[in-house]
Amino acid sequence: MQNLKTLLEQLEIPVAYNHFNQPTNPPFVVFRRYSQSNFGADNKVYEKIDNYYVELYTEFKDVELEENLENILTQADIFFNVESEDYIDSEKMYQVIYAINYKEEKNNV
Repeated sequence: MQNLKTLLEQLEIPVAYNHFNQPTNPPFVVFRRYSQSNFGADNKVYEKIDNYYVELYTEFKDVELEENLENILTQADIFFNVESEDYIDSEKMYQVIYAINYKEEKNNV
């Protein structure tokens, strides 16, 4: 999970897992795991794949920031889909939710 956070920090905006502890002005990113799609055989997990939502919040429709996020994911070989895009009137901000499949690389010692 830390590697994913570090990857998202390349956007140079605040990033948090699940939520921020204090109010944060957009733009910012929140990510959270919502399920797993593990690969297994012989009653063993051979490859653990976590499914995350990466939520991008902005004051206005920021196509450039969205493209930067998508480029970061693409360059890291992370598969993604845009799940939804909404304007949250009560918060006065846009929300774009990406669903990603993320496999943490194991360090070989």
